[in-house]
Amino acid sequence: MAFDGITIANLTAELRDALIDGRIYKIVQPEKDELLLTIKNHGTQYRLLMSANASLPLLYLTQKNKQAPMTAPNFCMLLRKHLQNARIVEIEQPEFERIVVFHLEHLNELGDVCRKKLVIELMGKHSNLIFVDDKERIIDSIKHISGMVSSVREVLPGRDYYIPKTQEKQNPLTADVSQVKEALSVRPMPVYQALYTSFTGLSPVIAQEICHMAGVDADRAANTLSEEALSSLADAFAQVMQSVARQEFAPNIVYEGKEPREYAAIPLSIYEGAQTAAYEQMSALLEDYYAQKSAVTRIRQKSADLRKIVQTAYERNVKKYDLQVRQLADTEKREKYKVYGELLNTYGYGAPEGAKSLDALNYYTNEMITIPLDPTLSAGENAKKYFERYGKLKRTNEALLALTKETKAEIDHLESVMTALDIARGEEDLTEIREELVESGYIRRRGGGKRARTTSRPFHYVSSDGFHMYVGKNNYQNEALTFQFATGGDWWFHAKGIPGSHVIVKTQGNELPDRTYEEAAALAAHYSKGAGQDKVEIDYTLRKNVKKPNGAKPGFVVYYTNYSMTIAPDIAGLRELDS
Repeated sequence: MAFDGITIANLTAELRDALIDGRIYKIVQPEKDELLLTIKNHGTQYRLLMSANASLPLLYLTQKNKQAPMTAPNFCMLLRKHLQNARIVEIEQPEFERIVVFHLEHLNELGDVCRKKLVIELMGKHSNLIFVDDKERIIDSIKHISGMVSSVREVLPGRDYYIPKTQEKQNPLTADVSQVKEALSVRPMPVYQALYTSFTGLSPVIAQEICHMAGVDADRAANTLSEEALSSLADAFAQVMQSVARQEFAPNIVYEGKEPREYAAIPLSIYEGAQTAAYEQMSALLEDYYAQKSAVTRIRQKSADLRKIVQTAYERNVKKYDLQVRQLADTEKREKYKVYGELLNTYGYGAPEGAKSLDALNYYTNEMITIPLDPTLSAGENAKKYFERYGKLKRTNEALLALTKETKAEIDHLESVMTALDIARGEEDLTEIREELVESGYIRRRGGGKRARTTSRPFHYVSSDGFHMYVGKNNYQNEALTFQFATGGDWWFHAKGIPGSHVIVKTQGNELPDRTYEEAAALAAHYSKGAGQDKVEIDYTLRKNVKKPNGAKPGFVVYYTNYSMTIAPDIAGLRELDS
């Protein structure tokens, strides 16, 4: 997920093709650290987004427009004054840094041709947009950085512009084999770390990719590598950089399930087997990737309130359950009191008046036991007292057995809701989970007591052999899939002993191949609490064997005839349908 030098090299090549000789038609500053330039070239209108946001610096071409503020900020007004109708003559990436420089040509007030530069530095919290004249002096910047803020470089009007060299890194495009070997051989740190700290523009992911290509353990100390390993790394390094130099890019996003995990401008063999999406343009990739990431983040933020409600209820029920279990353990001594009472009725005639105990033969175990006595009571009265204590503990035990069963069911239900929140992808999924919490009494119903409508649907996959597989996203969908959608001859899958989705495989009366069983089991593992484990045990059976007990929570079922398998929760190769 790094906006690294290779990504920028890909982007720079793309921008050159589209924008060289184009003219800046419109400049707006939608956010305090963001510009949107409209550029006309080759009879086409392009929009270029430039963001110096500290947490998410970006640069890409987009079709989307953004609303300009009512009053343009000063930086925007300055750029309009100088760059309205300016021609883009060159776009470069200096020294393979995370910097793109736009060389611009415009006419001044006297009609003379002038040269300026608009520089975007994509360096995390140090990101900036800087307007520079032909003498390398800063005219202005979207962020002013004084000496009080940075001891490395001031970014203020009138100061000289230069790229700060805070680390002694080499340009990977100009490094030869011996330089790569020398840089790695002296560093007492993991190989991948030695790569990205020695050469400009390499991200940790690209460094790990180079190690993978070379067949070298990325976590091994670089200064312990053999000559053979160093040569392999240098060859892999050269292979990657030659592709960059020839502009042979292959933008792609790597997915983990449906969530984007990583992107790069070159293929990432370290994620072999993972689902990927290839793009022709890096701009389109960046726009999609961050939009998808934003959607995932937004759902997590929107689910935060629900998570808090569920977590609070879960912790309260766990404490209640622990207390009930301890109280239940205390009732286990009730049988002892029953035996004491029976033995006193049998042998109590032998107890002297005022005795504090009685030794008697326990005819259940054929062992002698000592029965404590209240010396102020007769043997018969002591026996009655023990029977009363037995009766009270027996009633308590029966009540606690019911309470612990009820509390444990509530804990299991809340754990299943937590898993559903982890699975949720859209707001419609959260709506259905909220409705379940309303009906369970954890949330008050809004809007006059009407049930919320939802358009959430189960996940729908197709196995490698063409069988349709459905996955419930929450307890309501699990129940509907199992007891309304599935027929008795369909197959049902679920993670053993942990919260998770019901998975239904529609058979249409056909036998399932072994591969389909395994793929359905992988779905049940992936969409369960065990998704982060290496292996998950899955139970599977015909749908007709699955029953719902009376009064059970939504999605809770029982079954007594089943098969089991242990499988990795890996669904990278499965095809998901939209409906």
